[in-house]
Amino acid sequence: MQGRTAIVTGGSRGIGRAVCLELARRGVNLVIGYAGNCQAAEETRQACAALGVSALTLQGNVAEAETCEALTAAALSDFGRVDILVNNAGITRDNLLMRMGVEDFDAVIRTNLHGSFLMMKAVSRQMMKQRYGRIVNLSSVVGLSGNAGQVNYAASKAGVIGMTKSFAKEVASRGITVNAVAPGFIETDMTAKMTEAAAKAAAASIPAGRMGTPEDVAAAAVFFASSEAAYVTGQVLAVDGGMY
Repeated sequence: MQGRTAIVTGGSRGIGRAVCLELARRGVNLVIGYAGNCQAAEETRQACAALGVSALTLQGNVAEAETCEALTAAALSDFGRVDILVNNAGITRDNLLMRMGVEDFDAVIRTNLHGSFLMMKAVSRQMMKQRYGRIVNLSSVVGLSGNAGQVNYAASKAGVIGMTKSFAKEVASRGITVNAVAPGFIETDMTAKMTEAAAKAAAASIPAGRMGTPEDVAAAAVFFASSEAAYVTGQVLAVDGGMY
């Protein structure tokens, strides 16, 4: 993977940061997309640069086509190619369906599903020209199992799986693979907002007996991004300690 170029959305913290660092350890140059936390994004960039690769950050909302096109343009301008895309950016707006506002449903779909679509569309022309590409989409275990209070999030992540499998069939002949990782409960800023009781209940539902780490998910994502996974496409790998 030495010398390849990756775009990682939502790369400033949590799973995204862990993916960036694991790619950097393997010599991959990085374009790190982030939505709002400039300090966290810069810390991730510096940590990647300390591992000997080139890395840059770009702020924007992946729900907007202009951001996705800008991320792709930045990779091409600085590195001349786009080898890897990790669609990690995501948000939650949890509530029971009867209480969920339409705007909360739409916001989650736009970022998690529409944003992944826009990023794949933005990089696909270059990857097809190269006849090489690795696309890794972050889904979720709730996209497989469903979860009360997360109708919008589960719908977005189930949609990511369907989109992954469909696009994989469209581009397989061009040397491009498209796969998804479906994390379970992972120790991130998102799960840190859970109450202590909810966190304990979640841990009790995991056969492995613990929440996962961002590094657990990064290992799976980087496998899909590697040359070793050249004959693996359209797949969903649950990193969930046996939940699903």
